[in-house]
Amino acid sequence: MKITKPRLALICGILCISIFPILVKLKLAPGLISAFYRMTFAIILLLPYVLITKSFKLPKTKFVLLAALCGVLFSSDVAVWNIAIQESSATQASLLTNLSPLWVGIGSFFFLKVRPATNFWIGTVVALFGMITLVGFSFFLELNFDQAFLLAVLSGILYSIYLLVSKNVLTEVDVLSFMTISLLTSSLYLGILCYALNEPFTGFSNTGWFVLVLQAVICQLCAWLSISYATQHMRATRVSLSLLSQAVLTSILAWLFLEEKITLQMIFGGIILLFGIRITFYDKTISIKKLLSKN
Repeated sequence: MKITKPRLALICGILCISIFPILVKLKLAPGLISAFYRMTFAIILLLPYVLITKSFKLPKTKFVLLAALCGVLFSSDVAVWNIAIQESSATQASLLTNLSPLWVGIGSFFFLKVRPATNFWIGTVVALFGMITLVGFSFFLELNFDQAFLLAVLSGILYSIYLLVSKNVLTEVDVLSFMTISLLTSSLYLGILCYALNEPFTGFSNTGWFVLVLQAVICQLCAWLSISYATQHMRATRVSLSLLSQAVLTSILAWLFLEEKITLQMIFGGIILLFGIRITFYDKTISIKKLLSKN
């Protein structure tokens, strides 16, 4: 598989967002306010750059509104996912959120008029089986179908809608302009929401503030500038499924920094997950009959 610039950008983006669940699990700030500062610090850093370099180009009104919608969708996804993690477990929230490739595949078929290739569906099934193996089959017997469960599912749906809409916008708008409009909208939207819900804007420890800035720089700017570039040049279905690999990287980071155990089952599940993603990148469509005959 040739590593093109979009694929390299996608890899960089995945590496950057893999640290996010680790930072959220530290619980140094409430989930909603954490999402607000992630967007606010990011736009504070990005806005001077695009103005000084004159990189911002105002799109047509239609695409301004769509980019703003992406800001609302993405910030809602991050906020809901943060709350889901803090009210249940990172494992449950991550697994349910990562059902997004299914929603993206269905959405691509109905709204983008793009029929996902057989490779995508085979890869999705294999990758999700890998994800299930990674977290453990016994985990599903302990699922709590409560508010946190519903929030995690909602997060995946919001995320998939964001990918589909952003794919449409990025065909006409450059990445920096898109990110500027999206982040401005996200920051204003979450700021109003946090104020209305009486979320604490101050009172965090020095470590807490450092983590909030880290989320903005690494998990938002670096990650989503890279992923937006990849989305602009690749299929939304491939991007969404590739993002599942963050679960493998997050497990490794949790082992290194949070001393969480990595079992042989997790390693096996991670290999299956990555193989499922690899299937979607075959240049030729895979025939199910051929795939089965090779085995």
